[in-house]
Amino acid sequence: MFSGVLFERAYCQIPLCNPSRASVLTGLRPDRLQVYDLDRHFRDNAADHVTLPQLFRRGGWTSGRIGKIYHYDVPAGIGTNGLDDPASWNWVHNPKGRDVADEALITNPTPQKKISAALSWLAAEGRDEEQTDGLSVSEAMRFLGEAGSRPFFLGVGLFRPHTPYVAPKRYFDLHPLDGVRLPEAPTDDRADIPAAAFAHNNPTPHYGLDEATCRQALQAYRACVSFVDAQIGRLLDALEREGLAERTIVVVWSDHGYHLGEHGGVWQKRTLFEESARTPLFIRMPGARGNGRVCRRVVELVDLYPTLADLCGLIPPQNLAGRSLRPLLDDPEADWREAAVTQILRPGDGRPIMGRSLRTARWRYTEWNEGEAGTELYDHELDPGEHVNLAGTPQAGEVVGGLREALRRRARARPPAPDCYLPERL
Repeated sequence: MFSGVLFERAYCQIPLCNPSRASVLTGLRPDRLQVYDLDRHFRDNAADHVTLPQLFRRGGWTSGRIGKIYHYDVPAGIGTNGLDDPASWNWVHNPKGRDVADEALITNPTPQKKISAALSWLAAEGRDEEQTDGLSVSEAMRFLGEAGSRPFFLGVGLFRPHTPYVAPKRYFDLHPLDGVRLPEAPTDDRADIPAAAFAHNNPTPHYGLDEATCRQALQAYRACVSFVDAQIGRLLDALEREGLAERTIVVVWSDHGYHLGEHGGVWQKRTLFEESARTPLFIRMPGARGNGRVCRRVVELVDLYPTLADLCGLIPPQNLAGRSLRPLLDDPEADWREAAVTQILRPGDGRPIMGRSLRTARWRYTEWNEGEAGTELYDHELDPGEHVNLAGTPQAGEVVGGLREALRRRARARPPAPDCYLPERL
């Protein structure tokens, strides 16, 4: 069992791999970096910025990357440097496992889509250690065995549960298909939601697939989550074995959340709904009084950079967007700023559509092109599934006004919106 603090309400800044990872590792919001897609490198607009691993490297720590920490570039994929940042690391390791070699065996019910963008899966033969993520953890374990007393910053990037959903067969067996059910939603769930709220790469509910096929995809996703949980367990066990657990900070995070058929057939990411914007976040600081507890304060992934710098006595750049979570590690119920901003950029008919969403302890308020392409308001006390859009209703009243001002106050310092959209190649 992980003995750190579980941040139950942690939110990414943009629910897409490359821009989210760039934001986390620089501590800057997507509007500052002008990175909204899978192709652009954050150094294009932050050439001299000191990244989180670079800060540790400059402080005399050994900084290493294994697997996907910055984004893999789309054409080359697993086992490459991708959109990496050489200044961040002393060394890197790019594992490439059996899951890549077995790609021809993957089931893809939408063959017109690449497997990396489809609900595709494989119950794989072989051992955990043959998969790319298993190889990543084995390499991390080797490093820990040789670390000695040297201070280190180690990024271990696990690829799953990214599509295609590939995991050894035994993890599929943990989730029998007859127990897998798709999320339920009201039949008119989409009637009061702006068209812009739905991702452009998932225009058809459930990709046009039947329920039985979607249930197989959901089973495969759950199998991948169990597989990744097991790999994290291997790594935590290695920390204990090597005598490093009580002097090592551990952070488990994901770059975004994930849809599994909510709202009548939304899958994967790229929305500003709760399922896409909320992300797993666990932090274990040895000796922290909050260890073993749940924190329900609203926090953001941009808070990670100042948190780790604070905990390790390093001085970060002054322009970071977040703040240290140290008070919540000692007291998960401490007073806190209860708001997070998540955004996404979509192609439009001749004009890009920018969505920005403010999440507070109770409300989610979303604007598309500052309201011109629609607004959304959800009351999470009464409607945690975000099925009833209250924007434009009489009961919204002063609530919308306050949330709109808070959201736009956050956005006033942003650079101008981009004049073009670089589409994902998938």
